Amino acid sequence: MGEAIAQARMAEDHGDVPIGAVVVQHDVDGTSHIIGWGRNRREVDADPTAHAEVLALREASEALGSWRVLEATLYVTLEPCAMCAGAIVLSRIPRVVYGCTDPKAGACGSVLDVTGEVRLNHRPVVEGGVRAAECSGLLRSFFAARRGR
Repeated sequence: MGEAIAQARMAEDHGDVPIGAVVVQHDVDGTSHIIGWGRNRREVDADPTAHAEVLALREASEALGSWRVLEATLYVTLEPCAMCAGAIVLSRIPRVVYGCTDPKAGACGSVLDVTGEVRLNHRPVVEGGVRAAECSGLLRSFFAARRGR
């Protein structure tokens, strides 16, 4: 999660909402390494789909040479939205770990539960609340600064 938080801080540096994500591949020998990094780039790229999760999954897919991101975990600082949860399901990534919940747009159990939908063909294991205070603190301070507080 520390690397995802570092990505979130970089998003804030270029004026985007501080959300970061990384994809960690787990090798058969027990080692792990990052194969995808992402941070929000909606503002800087003028792209509504440039969410941290989508960018990290794209990079991981490229590294693997496959759209299936197996034997990996996605770490993201904020609970994924519906678009990102859909990308997670489609990528077949087996595990998602997020920082703080998103009570307005979360789609991993808060507002919707796309990742747990039994009618879909893939349901990753989802764990929330990892370093939640730190992740939500980044968002609170970002929006407070935007409001001039």
